[in-house]
Amino acid sequence: MSPIKVIITGATGMVGEGVLFECLQNPKVSEVLIINRRHYEITHPKLKELIVPDFFQLEKFAENIKGYDACFFCAGISSIGMKEDKFTKITYDTTLAFAKTLLAHNNNISFTYVSGSHTDSSEKGSIMWARVKGKTENDLMKLPFKSEYNFRPGGMLPFDGQKNWKSIYKVLVKIIQVFASKKIITMEELGKAMINAVTIGYAKNILEIADIKVLAQA
Repeated sequence: MSPIKVIITGATGMVGEGVLFECLQNPKVSEVLIINRRHYEITHPKLKELIVPDFFQLEKFAENIKGYDACFFCAGISSIGMKEDKFTKITYDTTLAFAKTLLAHNNNISFTYVSGSHTDSSEKGSIMWARVKGKTENDLMKLPFKSEYNFRPGGMLPFDGQKNWKSIYKVLVKIIQVFASKKIITMEELGKAMINAVTIGYAKNILEIADIKVLAQA
């Protein structure tokens, strides 16, 4: 398969930044377009940036988003202190609107969504964020993408040089790594697994930590 052209959202956050780093160094990727609400300070021969203040208005930038093979949707927000209706608008409504617009202009595109470990596919559990992300996964899988994957990483270790990484989180992940190393992945593994999902494929639409580790080595 020829090198792929990918779109990444969330590059100003820790997951999107890590996936970006892997895409920039991975020979299976020829071009990266980061779509952000604010500028991310980085330059690279593979890289383009598109500032979209409101993801509901992506249609205004239709000419900029055509011709891509994959989207790695890494944008997200913590649910801490947030009511369900607001979290749903940001997490579910925004993601589905973005995905549908992207699909309208790229009918052969693969879509990868980053949710999280313990996401609730039943949409009926007691944990609000898990229900909302479960609904998001479920409805993304109904869209006619070439392929659609939902990644559920747990604790993650960053690339050297990542800026969008809180030091306290890094300490917590290293503590978890001591007692439960199988629950930890690196950003390199996550990025490689996403790229391999598009270029090689995977038997499951929902990838837990063990699946991500396997696919990263494919």
